[in-house]
Amino acid sequence: MSLREPLVVGAFRAAWRFARVVPEDVAVTASRRVADRLARRGGPRVEQLRRNVAHARPDAGPAELDVLVRDGLRSYARYWLDAFRLPGWTRERTVGTVRMDHGEQLRAALADGRGAIGFLGHLGNWDHAAAWSATELAPVVTVAERLRPEEVYEEFLAFRRSLGVEVLPLGDPATFGTLLRRLRAGAFVPLLADRDLSAAGVEVDFLGERVRMAQGPAALALATGAPLFPFGLFHEVAGGRRVLVIDVGPQVPVPDRRPDETSREHRRRAVAQMTQACADALAAVVVAHPDEWHVLQPVFGQG
Repeated sequence: MSLREPLVVGAFRAAWRFARVVPEDVAVTASRRVADRLARRGGPRVEQLRRNVAHARPDAGPAELDVLVRDGLRSYARYWLDAFRLPGWTRERTVGTVRMDHGEQLRAALADGRGAIGFLGHLGNWDHAAAWSATELAPVVTVAERLRPEEVYEEFLAFRRSLGVEVLPLGDPATFGTLLRRLRAGAFVPLLADRDLSAAGVEVDFLGERVRMAQGPAALALATGAPLFPFGLFHEVAGGRRVLVIDVGPQVPVPDRRPDETSREHRRRAVAQMTQACADALAAVVVAHPDEWHVLQPVFGQG
């Protein structure tokens, strides 16, 4: 363990306790002030967010980008605040502050026991969406990057289990096989796929550039026959309440195999086309809600 790791664990636990014990309005105000301070101070992560958001709004001038970065950091801080407080929410709040749009195909697939796969970006609050889905749709199984320090990773596993979500480790050779079994048993498998963390991703066009995104969602759909849906997550205020909108895109079709294609060639082409369809759907949501795209790491120039 490095000398820095105990500090990270301590800071994480302090933030977790603070978010849970103070009144919500106080915590929201504090999170916004922290976000605004970070926006003014800048730094590598803030500048990376600025570069990412600029791809969604290429005509934005410096002043508009300043506002988008500030709002993006406020949204990201609110994500963490809500995530820390989620285990203490009532079922009524967890369920009652979510609206799913265009989810008929998804519900039908899960009701038939076929399982379903979601292609998600780092938008809105995916932990809240997963908690809602575990209650309202089907058992939820997903994959997460193994964080350092290990204690923080274990805390997050316990947190997501408390929401009814099974989390499998990214990079474990057994993970893909487990996902296959869970899908065949009727589970819902939403996967964050807008960043390729495996070095085995697929090149796609995204917001005017070539980038790499995870191939897992398309590969699982091909292997199991479970339908693949792109998802958009963003917030609206309705009736005085902040509501998480889960916007389900149309099912992504599997391309027909060409007469001259081998099965391997068809799989490679199908994964690329299906991932591109998901990237197109994600791009539309990011353009509409750039402040809710929580990516402070490099995305562009990685293709």
